[in-house]
Amino acid sequence: MRRRLINSTLAVVLVVIAVFGVSLFFVEARSIESTARDRLQSEAARLVAVVESRIAAGEQVTAAKMASFVPEDRHVLIEQPEHPPISLGVPAGANALTATERGVNGETVTVQQPRSVVDDEITRILMIILVVSLGAVAAAALLAVRQAARVSAPLTDLAETAERLGSGDPRPRHRRYGVAELDRVADVLDGSAERIARMLTAERRLAADASHQLRTPLTALSMRLEEIIATADDRDTVQEEAAIALTQVERLTDVVQRLLTNSRDARSSSAVGFDIDEVVLQQLEEWKPAYRGTGRALVHSGKAGLRAVGTPGAVAQVLATLIENSLMHGAGTVALRTRTTGNQVVVEVTDEGRGVPVELGARVFERTVSGRNSTGLGLAVARDLAEADGGRLELLQQRPPVFALFLSREADQTASAGE
Repeated sequence: MRRRLINSTLAVVLVVIAVFGVSLFFVEARSIESTARDRLQSEAARLVAVVESRIAAGEQVTAAKMASFVPEDRHVLIEQPEHPPISLGVPAGANALTATERGVNGETVTVQQPRSVVDDEITRILMIILVVSLGAVAAAALLAVRQAARVSAPLTDLAETAERLGSGDPRPRHRRYGVAELDRVADVLDGSAERIARMLTAERRLAADASHQLRTPLTALSMRLEEIIATADDRDTVQEEAAIALTQVERLTDVVQRLLTNSRDARSSSAVGFDIDEVVLQQLEEWKPAYRGTGRALVHSGKAGLRAVGTPGAVAQVLATLIENSLMHGAGTVALRTRTTGNQVVVEVTDEGRGVPVELGARVFERTVSGRNSTGLGLAVARDLAEADGGRLELLQQRPPVFALFLSREADQTASAGE
């Protein structure tokens, strides 16, 4: 493209120079020749006047007396009736420019100028035109190179941006070039880069969330299968553990479905009214074997019969994350307590461990932030799940740690409590 721009610009300049330069040359050549002829005619008239004045004064017209009136590069021929012709200067040759003037007494003056004088002046004009034309071509070439670089550089830059997008680097460059069409393309590419960046971030976040959220149900499921193996001789226990394991599989399926739904629509929600005790007791049944295996206790207290608005599967996942964190990073007895505050239901999870480091504080909910060499995703995912149901997950106390899940209280129950 750069070469085409340069070639087209130079072609236009050359055409303009050819048309106007040639025309100017011919016009100037004719003007020089016409001026030379007019000048010769004027000199012939002047010499005729001198000859007439000499004759009128009764003087004889001779070469010596007329020599001072003739320029060096002219040839003058003076002819008088009954007198020999007078020739002054060097003959100009066959192609000389000639001008003749006749006086009232019959005398004739012919003035000639060598053609070479006019040709030399025309040559000088031609050289001037050629020099100016070459200067114009050189200036046009420089301008064409700069203009081609200015036009092609943004296109090269945009091509590099598009290549970066294709190679997985979605960072927008936010460069503009002062050309409306190119700026429009840059706007589109930057917009595409931002959308691709958001999609990549969402995909990576989904993958991280999926891996973390699936880990908790799988851990619980593996514990149940271990219980089944350990109690294989007790048919009733086996059936009970198998039923709980099946519940875990259903929860796992629900988690996968929720992740897929959230990946399609981050605002989707399936919030319903549900009994908070059912979810809490379900988590107690799932995690008690793991706590027994470590010699620790998992207990529940607080107000019973509370109903909240949300997604049971998501609430269960949040509580499972808190219980698992207490198992992995806490110590002593882990207590779940249900209560109400205003029109909200609160589920608190606490243990007797060292709690959250002081330097972390509320940052413990940020992704990749962890004080115990973990992934740093559990609490961040749990908070996202709570907020998706219109609730919130907060750290009420750092030592001993108290995490609280706030959910909206079911309207009918809130009205009954008010009465």
